[in-house]
Amino acid sequence: MSPLSPVPDDADARYAGLDLLTSAVVILDHDGRMAFANTAAETLLDFSLKTMRGQRLSSMLVDGSLIDALFADARRLEYSNKRLDFQLHRPGRESLQVHGIVTVLHDEPSTPVLFEMQETDQQRRMDREERLHDQTQINRELIRNLAHEIKNPLGGIRGAAQLLQMEVSTPEFGSEMSEYTQVIIKEADRLQSLVDRLLAPHRKARIVGDVNIHEVCERVRSVMMAEYSRGLAIVRDYDASIPEFRGDKEQLIQALLNIAHNASQALAPRIAGGDAEIVLRTRIVRQTTIARIRHRLALELHVIDNGPGIDPEIRDRVFLPLVSGREGGSGLGLTLAQTFVDEHHGTIDFDSRPGRTAFRILLPLP
Repeated sequence: MSPLSPVPDDADARYAGLDLLTSAVVILDHDGRMAFANTAAETLLDFSLKTMRGQRLSSMLVDGSLIDALFADARRLEYSNKRLDFQLHRPGRESLQVHGIVTVLHDEPSTPVLFEMQETDQQRRMDREERLHDQTQINRELIRNLAHEIKNPLGGIRGAAQLLQMEVSTPEFGSEMSEYTQVIIKEADRLQSLVDRLLAPHRKARIVGDVNIHEVCERVRSVMMAEYSRGLAIVRDYDASIPEFRGDKEQLIQALLNIAHNASQALAPRIAGGDAEIVLRTRIVRQTTIARIRHRLALELHVIDNGPGIDPEIRDRVFLPLVSGREGGSGLGLTLAQTFVDEHHGTIDFDSRPGRTAFRILLPLP
């Protein structure tokens, strides 16, 4: 920070109360350099205050020309307070539509300028998270009841087919009848396997222990690299400061693996071309809301691929059971991932467009 800056050396203590706000707040000195940023701003910009201090806010963005123009107008005292909506282009992350408030803190040319930014889609995101949470509960009951309704008669059908197989396995019936009964038995086994997968999350008791999210990511990365030794790059982008938390490690591995497998299947043409990529990114977010509950800290885990994107026709239904975007898919991978994330009181959503699909898991931290 410039020694001529009007913001005192104890700025962190002076503005500590701003950390309680959900909106991102940054304070710029008379040179336009960062003097303070609250925790919401650190999350929004994906940089720590230590990194940003003394830097221009515009340099934290892909295109900071609007920020520079707003600051220049504020320094000329052309306004004391200005509101506007604009697109925030962050390096390496999706752009956000934000509502900004620019305030000159004092009516003197050398005084600080405050930028406040609030995601305009935050309420929409919270409403979506709540709907997904309710949907998960409904899906869980639907799957459990449906699976049990199928399981019992399915066992009877298979048993009857086996008895019939014994009767028709004689020369007088010929091999054709035996083939028919084999079809019945094989299809019954396939449906039994599907039912078992539907019921799996509800049968197995959760094993709760200390979880290191990067161990989870590394396990998934190892599995994926063993399956795709060529054509697919699995990129690590980890925040090493993320603490351990209590959870079921195997459930989280399965959830992340299901998402990564879905991504790899969508990436098949690019894998063949040798330029497919999946990024595993971990971050800490502060003062965030999950399912209408406020959390001081949360883990944000992204799975980002450079595939074709999710078909618009199924985007609103991707977490529903038996909905699949590819021929032959079971449509259970994302349903189970959502179930396991919900078991950890978290949420899962996604943003998708051609060339970039990002699934985001948000889990509360202690």
